[in-house]
Amino acid sequence: MAERFGGYQSEIYLHGLGGTTPPFTTDPTRLADSAREVMTPQAYDYVAGGAGSGATMAANRAAFDRWRLVPRMLTDATRRETSATVLGAELPAPVLLAPVGVQSIVHPDAELATARAAAALGLPMILSTASSHTIEEVAAASGDGPRWFQLYWPADSDVTASLLNRAQKAGYTTLVVTLDTWTLAWRPRDLDRAYLPFLTGEGLATPLSDPAFRALLDTPPEDDLLSAVLRWVSLFTGTDHSWSQLPFLREHWDGPIVLKGIQHVDDARRAVDAGVDGIVVSNHGGRQVDGAIASLEALPPIVSAVGDRIEVLFDSGVRTGADILKALALGARAVLVGRPWVYGLGHAGEEGVRHVLRGLLADLDLSLALTGHRGIAELGPDSLRRS
Repeated sequence: MAERFGGYQSEIYLHGLGGTTPPFTTDPTRLADSAREVMTPQAYDYVAGGAGSGATMAANRAAFDRWRLVPRMLTDATRRETSATVLGAELPAPVLLAPVGVQSIVHPDAELATARAAAALGLPMILSTASSHTIEEVAAASGDGPRWFQLYWPADSDVTASLLNRAQKAGYTTLVVTLDTWTLAWRPRDLDRAYLPFLTGEGLATPLSDPAFRALLDTPPEDDLLSAVLRWVSLFTGTDHSWSQLPFLREHWDGPIVLKGIQHVDDARRAVDAGVDGIVVSNHGGRQVDGAIASLEALPPIVSAVGDRIEVLFDSGVRTGADILKALALGARAVLVGRPWVYGLGHAGEEGVRHVLRGLLADLDLSLALTGHRGIAELGPDSLRRS
């Protein structure tokens, strides 16, 4: 539908006639600096920081610059279609909210605000295991909106099964298993502040409310929070799982299963052999391995190897509508977006998340049109040139 999302541009200009400007910048390159002014230093560094020197974060952005869109003219792109089918679900755009934990350090409404904003736009929110609100509370905030659940795989089978059971009962349809964060990377920004929010109970609403986890404790978290936190940390980090354990997840999850953190073609092939439904080509936004390959560099060979057998999603470094077009043209079925809307959350809660997402979708819609594409399905390698 013509300018379904791009119409946000006209809305902003028309409001300007009455002297109203957007709540904060529409420029994705200025969002981080703008958010720094409204977030606490600890929260900002936790969100903005990465592993080691930050080289992987820089590589993610540089990789997008190495591809250039090639606009075509007179293509009848007045009316266009941004919708896409992702793992059997029809979405208004091939965009999902990446799982981001501990949102309470950014805004008091945390995941509840994010869930409401995502639902209003029809975009799936991927709820992190490290949520500041429970699985059930975020589901209620989502209403009829699409929702996926992200698992940080605990080193206890009963707790894992309990979390998956709760998510399914609460209406989460797709399971995203993060593989690359079984232990925390060396993150200087957080280390310099000696700041790890989990140690004060932030981002632990899901385990602290889980009956299987509580059964492991000698004392309820309400009476001894630190012991409960340390017990969870021992389950949440320090244990790397194996391919042979994936069938356990299938036994306890009825819907699609997606593996997040794939960077190597051989791992993508193993995912296909394991029978999962999708993968996310991701380096966790540069938060886990310093000096790693950019996700966009990993995407084309993975798509070439397995794209006809499994759904390939993309994550890490997406900031603009042009970025989305490039990832889709290189074979991704959809993209996950993280830091930009988190900065929006820090600015203005639900309104801030909606503003960032509406801007990103408008940019996607208008960029699709102005490059001469009438729909997402028309994007392909011919839409790009290597710079």
